Parts: sequence; C-alpha cells; structure tokens
Amino acid sequence: MSGALPPSERPFTDDRYTTAELPDTPTRTFRIPARGWAESPQELLRLGDDIDEPVEYKRRIGRFLLWRAGPPIGRAIYLAIDAAELERHYRFDLDGRTGRGWGPDGQEHVRFRTWKESLLAEPTTQ
Repeated sequence: MSGALPPSERPFTDDRYTTAELPDTPTRTFRIPARGWAESPQELLRLGDDIDEPVEYKRRIGRFLLWRAGPPIGRAIYLAIDAAELERHYRFDLDGRTGRGWGPDGQEHVRFRTWKESLLAEPTTQ
C-alpha cells in the first residue's frame, strides 16, 4: 500500500501557472515553486533568500494566494498576495510557535492563525 509523500518530499513541478490556474487547496503529488507562477512578483521570488529556503505555493485563503519560504515547523516566512491586486500583500514571519505580521485588518498579529483569519475576513472582489 503506497501513501502520498509528505509535503516536504513532494517534487517541485516545472509547469507554469497563471493566477487563475493556481489551485484552491494544496496539491498532493507535487509542489508549485514561486518561479512556476507566471505573474510572480520579485518580492515573492526573493522571499526565501534570507533563510536560504525555496518558496512554494500553499493555497488560496479568500482572495489571497498563500506562499511559504521554509519548513512548516521552524523558521518560515509566509506571503499572502491579493490575487486581484498583486502589489497588495501581507507578510508573516514565523519562528516555531511565535511570529509577527500585519494583516489586511490593519492589526499586527503574533499568532499565525489570527493572521490567516484576517486574510479570510477580507471581502472578495467580483
């Protein structure tokens, strides 16, 4: 019986995706690197430089595209980019169980969960 690979062991795909093609939920067989997004802004492409980690797409949260540089546990940097306004983005720095980042609600968050909730609470555009 073969199970799915753990997320960190899934290979990066060489395919390219437009904003509309990025999946709503995480992929189960591969990872999408920042360079695989056709509209990827430079800030996203450089997100993992300071911690020497690749940047991968995670999922959609409301109107935002969530990306991460670093492992799910440990030092990681998240960037949520507004899918309709690519220059609008929010960063969350996580180090173990502590973190810090500003959300679209104008509040500084120290919990990753409340930061993600602020992304989800932002109205979507039609």
